[in-house]
Amino acid sequence: MTAIVSLRNVKKSYLRGKQKVEVLHGVDLEIQSGEFLALMGPSGSGKTTMLNLIAGLDQPTSGEVSVRDQRIDKLSRGALAEWRSRNIGFIFQFYNLLPVLTAEANVEVPLLLTNLSRAQRRQRVQTALQLVGLGDRVKHKPNELSGGQQQRVAIARAVVADPTLLVCDEPTGDLDRQSAEEIMNLLQALNRTQGKTIVMVTHDPKAAEYASRELHLDKGQLAQGVDARSVA
Repeated sequence: MTAIVSLRNVKKSYLRGKQKVEVLHGVDLEIQSGEFLALMGPSGSGKTTMLNLIAGLDQPTSGEVSVRDQRIDKLSRGALAEWRSRNIGFIFQFYNLLPVLTAEANVEVPLLLTNLSRAQRRQRVQTALQLVGLGDRVKHKPNELSGGQQQRVAIARAVVADPTLLVCDEPTGDLDRQSAEEIMNLLQALNRTQGKTIVMVTHDPKAAEYASRELHLDKGQLAQGVDARSVA
């Protein structure tokens, strides 16, 4: 397998007033193409910070972050925004859907910045919504959908532009157990049948079981976790 994400001696610190707060302490990590990685750890361990660095939402204080052999830590803010639009699909705990738009219009949003024709965009949107099992809900607005269905729309939006990576921050955190299981089955299917590389932050051990590898962060440092496929 080929490493699609590489972190080399990554450190991240913030200033809180005049105090320097170190969040990540020299992290090294490789994520393979087609892998489903779950990042776990207590609150404040640096999970979301690491996810934001991988997704290009933030940049390290020092160290290297590479995706597909491109040093994204060296990109300007504008270049990084363009890179994210082409390479990253985001799935959050809260769905961040636009309430006035239908499911299909919400999913189409990432494609509005591309050169695709209207017909091409519509075809991609239909394919993405069918992929997540909502082909019959395309005209529904968010308030007409359940929480699980809204998260499915968010997943369709994340995959519609065929990104290099799917990054998920607590994707089941706002769902009941049954809906959470449905969403995790969907993410696992995207990984196994569509070959999507997924990096997921979660506090839920049951959600982490769907990943192919678990890593644990504690006080800004990584401890090797479990390779789920080796015990499946």
